[in-house]
Amino acid sequence: MTDTIDPKITAAPADAGSDQNVTRAPQPPAAVVRPPALKRRIPSVADLAPLMQFKKPEFSKAARLKRASTIWELRDMAKRRTPQAPFDYTDGAAEEEITLRRARQAFQDIEFRPGILRDVSRIDLRTDILGQKSRLPFGIAPTGFTRMMQSEGEYAGSQAAEAAGIPYTLSTMGTASIEDVATAAPNGRNWFQLYLWTDRERSLGLIERAAKAGNDTLMVTVDTAVAGARLRDVRNGMTIPPALTLKTMVDASYRPAWWFNFLTHEPLTFASLSRYTGTVAELINSMFDPTLTYQDLDWLRETWKGKLVVKGIQTVEDARRVVDHGVDGIVLSNHGGRQLDRAPIPFHLLPEVTTALASDNSKAAVMLDTGIMSGADIVAALALGADFALIGRAYLYGLMAGGRAGVDRAIQILEKDMTRTMALLGVSKVSDLNPDHVRLLQR
Repeated sequence: MTDTIDPKITAAPADAGSDQNVTRAPQPPAAVVRPPALKRRIPSVADLAPLMQFKKPEFSKAARLKRASTIWELRDMAKRRTPQAPFDYTDGAAEEEITLRRARQAFQDIEFRPGILRDVSRIDLRTDILGQKSRLPFGIAPTGFTRMMQSEGEYAGSQAAEAAGIPYTLSTMGTASIEDVATAAPNGRNWFQLYLWTDRERSLGLIERAAKAGNDTLMVTVDTAVAGARLRDVRNGMTIPPALTLKTMVDASYRPAWWFNFLTHEPLTFASLSRYTGTVAELINSMFDPTLTYQDLDWLRETWKGKLVVKGIQTVEDARRVVDHGVDGIVLSNHGGRQLDRAPIPFHLLPEVTTALASDNSKAAVMLDTGIMSGADIVAALALGADFALIGRAYLYGLMAGGRAGVDRAIQILEKDMTRTMALLGVSKVSDLNPDHVRLLQR
């Protein structure tokens, strides 16, 4: 039999037992498999039915508040529902409002530095502040004339704080009495904020009432020697109580619910005085003491047996000095930008203060306010050394948007923000936050 050689294979040398010595002819390219051409068709009812799930419109307050996912969205709701003068009193700041803008920008000018491969299945937001537990690492700051923003005012704030397990601070200029707030939130942790007056006897009376009502912390504010130039209030003719001018009556036509609530509830009363008629600036300038010194702080330390906090610290030197005078905590604050424009920004000041107090072996709590509009802002402050944060405008936007339910919603938004941010950072509890989690960006 004669061997037949395949014409596609070229003979190789005698040792051509290896494939390396065999040259194969090129193979034709594989056929390209193309999908069948898409053809249009008319969808059947069965195809459309799963996609057509229209929700029934909901117009209740609860449904409206649930649609708010951020504090900024609550602010938008608040602006639509509140007359201009009280809204601007909350929303505005002093002079050109540079301080407030910078404070908010400070929280935006950070970079979080997350860790990976950590167990964050459970996030614990509890913390200790001034000797007691708080379910969340923030509380409600003192705000004046709160029932002017919305008729539930301090009652809504204190009850929401009680339900959330966080502290509530009643302002000397609050529109509910110390005793009424204690009755409204009997199981809450209530603090009292004090403006020292030129009449020390009246100040002493407030201190005694706060102690008797069960307040465990006295927060003295020291940045209001005179009233700041809050120009929105000047332009709006802001008075206490609000005056029914032609402008406010026109404004009322767009916010009938606010005016109905304001006119049908009891008149504004104050934690510290029975009645007052005039502008906010006139009230501050007539009552508050521009001669306040460290001797007065020593007097307060001797008089008040509970925890003593100083609010309005804006330099490292003052932070150290008040701690040397025996206070239990400080609040880094520029009054929400409502006093001195171009004042130091608390968030910027925070690392310097915590470093200085740590070098002094101080046990004083360091708290912070101004500019906070999200739970991520609070997480950043805690990472840079703050023990606690206080929210003012953030909860007031909720109050104006929906009363007590709106304050509840503001707290829920901040809690949800914090839980998500910490999980994405790889941190499961507040005490594990540290400066390595935040980098300050340079402008």
